[in-house]
Order: sequence, then structure tokens, then C-alpha cells
Amino acid sequence: MSNLIINVAIHDLERGEDGFRVKSGNDHLAVTPTTQRVVDELYELYSRRASKSHGKFSTADDAAPTENHLRDYLDQRTNFADLTDKLMGTLKHQAGLRNAAQGGHVFFAHFSRDSRQFLLVAILNDKLSAALTTSYDVADVQHLDMDGFRFAGRINLTGWAANEERYIGFLKGKGAVSEYFMAFLGCDNTVQVRQDTTDLVQALKDYADDQGLVGEARDEFLGRAKAICDRASRSHEEIEFESLANELAPREPQALLSVLTDPERKLNDQFVPDRRALNSLVKFKGKTAQWSVEFERDALSGGKVRYDVHENTLTLLDLPDDLAAQLRKELMRDA
Repeated sequence: MSNLIINVAIHDLERGEDGFRVKSGNDHLAVTPTTQRVVDELYELYSRRASKSHGKFSTADDAAPTENHLRDYLDQRTNFADLTDKLMGTLKHQAGLRNAAQGGHVFFAHFSRDSRQFLLVAILNDKLSAALTTSYDVADVQHLDMDGFRFAGRINLTGWAANEERYIGFLKGKGAVSEYFMAFLGCDNTVQVRQDTTDLVQALKDYADDQGLVGEARDEFLGRAKAICDRASRSHEEIEFESLANELAPREPQALLSVLTDPERKLNDQFVPDRRALNSLVKFKGKTAQWSVEFERDALSGGKVRYDVHENTLTLLDLPDDLAAQLRKELMRDA
């Protein structure tokens, strides 16, 4: 799936002894094969990164004006050059408030993908490498360190317009590092632990489907996932997707990690799981006005519970003696 570039710009945020300053670069990069490759690569690299957080624009009075600048641009009251100039001013201000902030080449890309529009912002640095000259000498060359970026965020403009709950994503990093870029984006990432856990559970089930896990293999995988997440919940430790993938799928963790970090899922990384929401990994439950039922996943795969898809009926086998006695007594009374 290709990214259709609408606008691209790049400026520099330089850090000196007296603080940060903005150096204007190119506010309207031509869309060349190289530009396309950079946008495509940044999108893929960002998508594969673990440790992302998601949220929406903050309504706090002291929130950064990023939302307003972006709205003016989308409403065509300003152009892309004006937008990136204003965003660089916001970035400079937020960087000056935090010791962990760093400078670099600030890359802005407005593009569409699969009928949805996005704004991607990434801070890149140069990397020294070597190249072979035409005279077969080795020379130093500088190039963009595409793999090494630490600061990046993506705003789903279509999701924002549709009032989705989460349309901003950014790399969390550690400590004040993430706070700096989150503040620049004007993002509120208040964690909804129950919903985050429910979304994680669904992602794990989808992965099991993708891997073709059925029966005991599926029960074993989801059971281990429940045990790992439950352990973190009991000890009040945050779940980290990379660690979870390495422990849960040690032979091929990247396959699981790609599901967990898929930007379209908007999964928050690093949160303490809600134990109640984890139960659906290993249990089925439901109720009507007349009855409720709950049973373990392995009861279904082991034949102790049978579900007839066509009749939409559930049969429970090996009822406990006390329940069977109560039912027999009730039926005899009715007779």
C-alpha cells in the first residue's frame, strides 16, 4: 500500500549554549522518488516501533497550540509552509522547557494512505558512514539516520475529523523524553486501563487466529498470555510489548510484535493490565435475564462444554453433584 504525498517539509532545530533555535530549511520539498522513499520508510519504521502511546488533542488551557495551527491549515486559512513554521516555534518552546529535549532535522509529511490522511513528524539526525569514490578511495559521507530516530508522532487527520477517541500516536521513549514530544503535539494520552487491556486481549486473539492456533494450542497460548499479564498486574508492573512478545513467542517474536504495534490498533504500550479484562483470554461468559454462565476455554476444547452453531445451544456435561441434585429435586417437585 503506497503513501500519496500531499506536502513535505524539513527544518532544523539546533541546540546551543543559550538554548534552542529554529533554522528554516525547505518548507515545500519536491515529491521525488527519494522523497517518496523517505516518507515510505519513515512510515514503516514508525509502524514497527514498539513503545508507542496514543491519545487525542488536550483540552487543557495550557496545551500547545498544535491543534489550532493544524485546523487553520486543513481549513485552508494557512498553507503548509505557515503550518510547519508555527509548529517549529511550538517545538522550540517545548524543547526549551525540558532538559531531555534534543535537536535535529524535523521532517513533516502530510500524506494519504488507504483513504485516510495523516501528518507524520519525525526528528532525524545525521549519521557518519563511508562511501567508495570513483577513484576507489574511501570517503566520509553524512546521511540521515533513518533507523535511529527517537522522536516521532503521527496524527490521523481523518480520525480527528471523525471524532475518534484516539487519533494521535507518538513514540513513548522513557521519562521526560516522551513528555517533550507529547507536549509538542498537544496530546492527552490519559490511559484507560480497562479499555487498553481489552484491546490487548483482542490483539492476542487475532494473533492466534493469524497463526492458525486451534484447540489445545490456542488454549495454551492464550493461557500463557493470561499468566504473563496477570503476573504484571499483581506486581503493578507495566506490560511492555517487546518483552511480552519475546516471552510469549520466543521463536518468532516479531510476528506478534507487528500485531501489537500496528498503528491501526492504537494500542498503548507500557500500562498495568486490568485483571478483570484479562479473564476473557481463558474464559467465556454470558447472561440473559433468566440465566448466566461462565466456563474455562479448555472446557470447550476438551468437550466438557458443547456449542451447537446451527441450533445456537450450549450443552454442559459433568454437572457437579450438588447442582444435579438440586435440579432433580426441582423436577420431581414440579412432577
